[in-house]
Amino acid sequence: MTPADIAAVISDGVHKAIRSGRISGEVPREIRVERPRHRGHGDYSTNVALRLARSAGLPARAVAEVLAPLVGAADGVAKAEVAGPGFLNITLERAAIGSLARDIVLAGDAYGRTDRLGGLRLNLEFVSANPTGPVHIGGARWAVVGDVLARLLEASGADVSREYYFNDAGAQIDRFARSLLAAAQGTPVPEGGYSGAYVEDIAAAVLSRRPETPGLPEPEALAVFRAEGTALMFDEIKTSLAAFGTRFDVYFNEKDLHDRGDLDAAVARLREGGHVFEDEGAVWLRTTDFGDDKDRVLVKGDGSWTYFTADCAYYLDKRSRGFERVVVMLGADHAGYVGRMRAMAACFGDDPDTHLEILIGQLVNLVKDGEPVRMSKRAGTVLTLDDLVEAVGVDAARYALARAGVDTTIDLDIDVLTRQSNDNPVHYVQYAHTRLCAVRRRAEEAGIGRGAPQDFDPSLLTHGRETDLLGVLAGFPQVVAAAAALREPHRVAHYLEQLAGAYHRFYDACRVLPRAGEAPDDRTRARLWLTDAGRVVLCNGLRLLGVSAPERM
Repeated sequence: MTPADIAAVISDGVHKAIRSGRISGEVPREIRVERPRHRGHGDYSTNVALRLARSAGLPARAVAEVLAPLVGAADGVAKAEVAGPGFLNITLERAAIGSLARDIVLAGDAYGRTDRLGGLRLNLEFVSANPTGPVHIGGARWAVVGDVLARLLEASGADVSREYYFNDAGAQIDRFARSLLAAAQGTPVPEGGYSGAYVEDIAAAVLSRRPETPGLPEPEALAVFRAEGTALMFDEIKTSLAAFGTRFDVYFNEKDLHDRGDLDAAVARLREGGHVFEDEGAVWLRTTDFGDDKDRVLVKGDGSWTYFTADCAYYLDKRSRGFERVVVMLGADHAGYVGRMRAMAACFGDDPDTHLEILIGQLVNLVKDGEPVRMSKRAGTVLTLDDLVEAVGVDAARYALARAGVDTTIDLDIDVLTRQSNDNPVHYVQYAHTRLCAVRRRAEEAGIGRGAPQDFDPSLLTHGRETDLLGVLAGFPQVVAAAAALREPHRVAHYLEQLAGAYHRFYDACRVLPRAGEAPDDRTRARLWLTDAGRVVLCNGLRLLGVSAPERM
């Protein structure tokens, strides 16, 4: 029985209790079941009685006592017991426990997917590095975390649009254009400009397309380098991200907001709401009314826009496209943006807790031989996504970046991540998958199949290591749902390591295929169902992380 099956059994018990008049209220839309920390407390536990207590007008424990016999009478349930203030602990019959292996194999890619976030339209913006240089190693973290989070949200039923905000307007782009022009002319980098081999490469590429550029008047030459150089740099960024397994549905140009008059429209909307005022020749937004530490300038005294005004217009554009929730991922250096962005949403009449979500990620360091790696071969002082991939490979980089909570600074140790041993987490998990695939290959070579679903005898999976493995497999849907809801992709990586460990222990304790001269029996076939279930879940989990599931290593 899958956790969804258990939830259905509990739901049916609640229905019966309400229909009989023993309790009042409504069946919760979602019934949560979890694996108890202690095996002696049963196979599953639910807090549904605590949730029903108020509407039933009874203590939660009394509600649980009503539900216990109804749930305990269901097929596949050995007993249901009341615990603590009103928890219901459920113990399954052995055959029901083992049947999970068949359910997982038959579900295949769908196992782990739920509809908990069904109907939610969500815009997820991440990376959004300015096209003034390669994606740095901090951006690489968002490239993984954002991509994995999008996969998790979709696995939970949400409609997700992955978006990259392409900042092709403003002072940074002007400095980039001047840096390219200086590189083309062989003159020093301008103050505040960009340096590194990549600047020279981009400048040379622009000259190969537009060789006449150095002879143009400076404003025209800068316009060429601004347009051509930015496009070439962004093409490189897209190429690096694609090679890293990160894709986007929308690339949004900031320049479009300016060209369409969206900044004027946003200020007009804010003015209508009574949140705009003028002082010392500038136009301000009174964000302090909604918890910001100070009011924010929209239009400077010289009539030019601020970056914040573009942020306002961009948020309004996302909401106008029908997204119920706007999620923005920012680096630690943008932590100060949270207050102003939430206040801005409130000024537009939105609820920041419902419509806007800002995630802040901490720094990433690359370490080799115990020392920080500080220099990039191409970008100079900034380590890049390409540097990381060159050092450890795509799989190891993605797994390591997804494995840590985004609120912690992490050190990626090149020596560990390139090691083919169990102290390398991605190798440990992938190796479990290859062992599972090897069992299947050997079975096929010996002409041994797992048999038809109706011939599978789940009651034969009684060994302690088998039930341990089944218990871990059962938890996958909850892990995926929690990782999506809490925006914590690292939960999936930690789960996969737990699953790999459970499988390795099962493999060492339980022989799956018969020895030479022995005939396969029903237990052999039952264990083949179990190994295939492990393979399915490992593959599904690695796919959520964007990491390959190799069949051989």
